Amino acid sequence: APGASRPRILAFGDSLTAGYGIQKSESYPSVLQRMLDERGYVYEVVNSGVSGETTAGGRRRIDKALDGDVRIVVIALGGNDGLRGLPPADLKVNLEAMVDAARAKGAKVLLAGMEAPPQMGDAYTREFRDVYRAVAKQRGVELLPFLLEGVAGEAELNQADSIHPNPEGARLVARTVFGALAPMLKP
Repeated sequence: APGASRPRILAFGDSLTAGYGIQKSESYPSVLQRMLDERGYVYEVVNSGVSGETTAGGRRRIDKALDGDVRIVVIALGGNDGLRGLPPADLKVNLEAMVDAARAKGAKVLLAGMEAPPQMGDAYTREFRDVYRAVAKQRGVELLPFLLEGVAGEAELNQADSIHPNPEGARLVARTVFGALAPMLKP
């Protein structure tokens, strides 16, 4: 493959990463690839987003996704855990396992936080949010507090389902991810 000799950035997530409801070329990993190329970074962004994925599913498939010269992993999972009301303790164990798997392969990790829906209640949403901070601190990895910062809740940046970014929203997500990734990149 043409990009086979390029070190990889693995965008590992759910439908938000996969680009649900928009063209693959409009997904945040595709936009991120163009941003990197325009700035002279020689990385191949691999979109490993699976719609509907929970952290348990991500934990099961991370080892295979880490094949090749993966230098950085953006772990952006947990939204579906929150939508299903899954226990934050399980979220934590699964995120830790994915971070550990990536680091065992020598990759840097950017952990992208998610928010639980407000209807889950204040205690649940607070505990859910705190998991990302705790994992990042305990494992010594970079944290992007909220993947959808500036996009979530903005009707003009989301599809009709009010969950998935539209093309403009995906561009903003890519900019947010790039901002967090930039210090981790080698020119």
